Amino acid sequence: MKARFDVLVIGAGPAGIAAAVRAAEKGASVGLVDDNPAPGGQIWRRGAPQNSSARQWLSRLEASGAQLLQGWRVFDLPRRGALLAEGSAFAAESKVCAELEYGKLILATGARERFLPFPGWTLPNVMGAGGLDALVRGGLPIAGKRVLVAGTGPLLFAVAAELAARGAVVAGICEQAPVRQLAGFALHLLRQPAKLIQAAHFRFASRAVPIFTECWPVAAHGSGKLESVTVHRKGRQWSIPCDYLACGFHLVPNIELLMLIGCRIDNEFVATDDLQQTSIANVYCAGEPTGIGGVERALLEGQIAGLAAVGSFDEARALNRKRPAMRRFARALDRACTLNLQLRGLAQDDTLICRCEDVPLASLREYGSWREAKLLTRCGMGPCQGRICGAAAAFLLGWTPDSVRPPVVPVRMESLGSQNNENGKETL
Repeated sequence: MKARFDVLVIGAGPAGIAAAVRAAEKGASVGLVDDNPAPGGQIWRRGAPQNSSARQWLSRLEASGAQLLQGWRVFDLPRRGALLAEGSAFAAESKVCAELEYGKLILATGARERFLPFPGWTLPNVMGAGGLDALVRGGLPIAGKRVLVAGTGPLLFAVAAELAARGAVVAGICEQAPVRQLAGFALHLLRQPAKLIQAAHFRFASRAVPIFTECWPVAAHGSGKLESVTVHRKGRQWSIPCDYLACGFHLVPNIELLMLIGCRIDNEFVATDDLQQTSIANVYCAGEPTGIGGVERALLEGQIAGLAAVGSFDEARALNRKRPAMRRFARALDRACTLNLQLRGLAQDDTLICRCEDVPLASLREYGSWREAKLLTRCGMGPCQGRICGAAAAFLLGWTPDSVRPPVVPVRMESLGSQNNENGKETL
């Protein structure tokens, strides 16, 4: 299967939707690729209450003429100007491998949660905060269940509010940052009325939930599944009974595909110019891969990228006046979510860092780099392709996961075989 577009957008979250809409409204043929069953990404996922901005952009997307390729996962770059994608279980043709050609490419691949391993973190019902939120929105019964929310970042409060609204007994929010760190972010919100109102809403919705600052989980306990969590706060430790632990230490950008393409990376984020173009000609990036900054920043960057990709440079540059405030917010958020270095002591020698390949911390300490550990322990070579253990190793050991090779996501053998057939090579 082959298809060609003037503009190909990867990722149907707010940034990708905005990019696809603005490019399609200018008359370009646009393809929007995403591995979920419906557009919206993590922030506007199906079943979530949608605000007026979400409804507006989703309506514009429907009317724009952009072609949606939902349930497709991009896994390789066979040559410049083309990507390979595989239909997932959500795609209409789930066993098809497609070659998608493009004139301009916009990457809006979003972000994922950062997990920091600690004893017991692999027990059933120890989940990412966003992961548990997604399961609950998808129908997981949570009423009456005891849940502890822990980690860092605004997502903790949003998840706690959602869980409380659905009848969960939220035992507490354990935020690793100290009060002074959070206070600086709170003061910044005073200059962002919309975000301040949103924060106040989340806190009001979870007003019965106690908040513990400078607090984090040090161990999860249970026989067969989670039963309790030991938390640490200012030299004191105690156990909290719970059925679920929703844990996430802010966000990590999804830059694997951008690294495969060869885009320049600065301090874990993709480097772009004022028109969102990366270091590679005709390749643009928008949203979290350029910096964690929230929905408004993602929408702005998506619009700039979409307009620039079709040559509407004056309109794209006119949007730049909104950037300074959004960049200030992103910097304030980054400072608020700076991880306490004491968290590097959470994992013990026998704590699994790579749970796909059962690699403990002690094994990794024998090596000096991510590449060396990957070659000799298989760390990062499991189904998640290093997306979880790579970020953990970066924080715990100071390594940079710098080796990205296709396929960037797990794919079926027939998809790899299809690629070889098209290139005239022997099938696997």
